[in-house]
Amino acid sequence: MQSRVRRLAASLLVAAFFVALAPAFASDHADPVVLEDPESNLTDLFFFPDGNNYVLIFDVRRNLLNAPPYELKDDSFTVNIDLHSQITFDNQADLARFGGTIVRPSEVAADATIKVRLNNDGSLKEANIAGLAGQDAIRIWSGVRDDPFIFPPFFKKNTIATVMSIPVSSFPPGQQDFLLWATTQHDGKQVDHVGRSIRTQLPRYAALLGAPNVNVLAPKDQVPAIDQIAKGREKVTNIINRYTQLAPILPVWQTTLEMRAFDLMTPDVMIFTTRRPVGYPNGRLLTDDVVSLSCHAGDCLLQELALRTGIWPQPTKNDKDFSPTFPYLADPWPLSGEPPSTAKSIVPLVIGIVLLLLLIFTVIPFWIGYRWGWKRCRRAEATA
Repeated sequence: MQSRVRRLAASLLVAAFFVALAPAFASDHADPVVLEDPESNLTDLFFFPDGNNYVLIFDVRRNLLNAPPYELKDDSFTVNIDLHSQITFDNQADLARFGGTIVRPSEVAADATIKVRLNNDGSLKEANIAGLAGQDAIRIWSGVRDDPFIFPPFFKKNTIATVMSIPVSSFPPGQQDFLLWATTQHDGKQVDHVGRSIRTQLPRYAALLGAPNVNVLAPKDQVPAIDQIAKGREKVTNIINRYTQLAPILPVWQTTLEMRAFDLMTPDVMIFTTRRPVGYPNGRLLTDDVVSLSCHAGDCLLQELALRTGIWPQPTKNDKDFSPTFPYLADPWPLSGEPPSTAKSIVPLVIGIVLLLLLIFTVIPFWIGYRWGWKRCRRAEATA
């Protein structure tokens, strides 16, 4: 009887973990799950050289098809650039997944920042630049453009893009290594973060067991937070391994939500170096098929989800051609006067499937068994 109760409690505990997972995704292209403030949602970050300039692009507001006005007056967006952190390139696993190894993650901090505010039509309202030279030569443009994410669910959709062309001479002479990340501040409070593409779009990065959401943490604080999340996931894995009745959900848990060893060492920032060929994960080109490239490095969930769209073969280029000149992104798809889309991420589908399997294989059987054992126990007491 007590054994059944313990097993039921364990099952309900795991179920609670899954339920707690749903709203807490940090930002990448298709999350957070629910867009309470769509215009605050960072999607992509790009950085690549073009002649004597560096091109820096960030996007907000996925699934955009409605015409302005948008609600942008309470938001500001900041691109942060670390020019001092040491990066090494001899760890082949880190090189393939992250573009290099950050020697001291706890010391990552911005040496230069570009903070922008946008008008409600998506155009640039103001920009404040700190830590870069020759600011008059920095070119900044913002507006509605085709969504550049190479992923079928986001084809024929738009985004609000901010494009910058920064002279190489704006950076310290001989600068070779860069760390970049962008944040959103809504009413002065950080609400979003984007660094290396795809990094936080995967379900296992959801904050769990009270661990801090990396979405609102500075990069220097992210590695300890990710370690805390991993320890919480390890407890769940131990529970699943302890109770054989939970075995059916173990493969789903490990594939979808269990942290990987390589998750634990690197904050969510983009690495770029002039020492290596440009292209994801060394910065990001507009033409980089990051879903496929991430799969080659061991993270294939989004590739598998893309296959479920029924489109085969999977596209490896954007649905519109990019421009070779500023502002580089393709022209937008036609805008309508309809209200803003509240489309949600495809990630909840994964969580829904996992939760359904959990209910089918654990919670429901344990509850039935518990009720049956309780009734037997009561009958035995009544006849004693």
